[in-house]
Amino acid sequence: MGIIFFLISAFFASLALTGMLRRYAIARSIIDIPNSRSSHNVPTPRGGGVAIVIAFLLGLPFCLIFELTTWQAVVGIGGAGLIIAIIGFMDDHGHIAARWRLLGHFLSAVWLLCWLGGFPSLYIFGYSLDFAPLLILFATFYLVWLLNLYNFMDGIDGLASIEAVIATLVMSFIYWVSGFDGLAVLPLLLAFSVGGFVVWNFPPAKIFMGDAGSGFLGITLGALSIQGAWASPVMFWCWLILLGVFVVDATYTLARRLARGDKVYEAHRSHAYQYASRLYGRHLPVTAAVAFINLVWLAPIAVMVALNWVPGPLGVLIAYAPLIGLAVKYRAGDLELR
Repeated sequence: MGIIFFLISAFFASLALTGMLRRYAIARSIIDIPNSRSSHNVPTPRGGGVAIVIAFLLGLPFCLIFELTTWQAVVGIGGAGLIIAIIGFMDDHGHIAARWRLLGHFLSAVWLLCWLGGFPSLYIFGYSLDFAPLLILFATFYLVWLLNLYNFMDGIDGLASIEAVIATLVMSFIYWVSGFDGLAVLPLLLAFSVGGFVVWNFPPAKIFMGDAGSGFLGITLGALSIQGAWASPVMFWCWLILLGVFVVDATYTLARRLARGDKVYEAHRSHAYQYASRLYGRHLPVTAAVAFINLVWLAPIAVMVALNWVPGPLGVLIAYAPLIGLAVKYRAGDLELR
């Protein structure tokens, strides 16, 4: 009962804080004005993701006090998330050059890996990858890519927040059925912290997440996936499967834009989900479709991988195959018509 009350408190804290941030954004004219690169048509306050950050970070000390997690996880995950949130908050209120943002991203990734002990050995189709420097290099770029792709994918109402809620709730269930109950607390805390924000962000959104929230979610989800990998390498594959929609859309789009010679750091709206939202004329069908894919396709595959019915790398390949097809169908990375 104590944990349930704790999680519900995080939900209502996020809910109330988002409402306060919306009033603050309106008063300070922190408004996202639609332009040629936007996927929305109505001026909307932004920066509501700060509520997620505050609710989650306030919950970490309580997890430590009640021995629900380790102090290394609190310092590592909380510290990395705070760094990214501050960078995003400053960018939401002004502008930070891309090179300085990227430097901050790498510093937060290094901080996180230092406290989590690096990255464990990976097993891919019977082969063990256990060369520590290579694994740390992989983990650093993985974290930086995940936090940036989460920012890229936060472009329509409810998408980034719903993705985070479903991924963390499903992983909490997987931890429970796999005997790693203790690892479920932080994903649940994040799910409930995001849940309060979803009430305001669900289509049609009354406030947007902003860079502070999207970057924070990306680095935190990456941190939780590495924490899970230390308990069992299989759990890392489960996280990759559950985040598949975002990983495939963002990576496929970036690859095509790089191949074309585009300035990838510039804003655009050539992701598959953005083309889909324009095709259907609304955000809700796309956000609902992503939720459906997560629950009906990706979640069962992740559970089968967790139960060792399917090898992790094979599970990722099976999960991603139709997602790549959807990326092609919805023109991910196509040249935008001016």
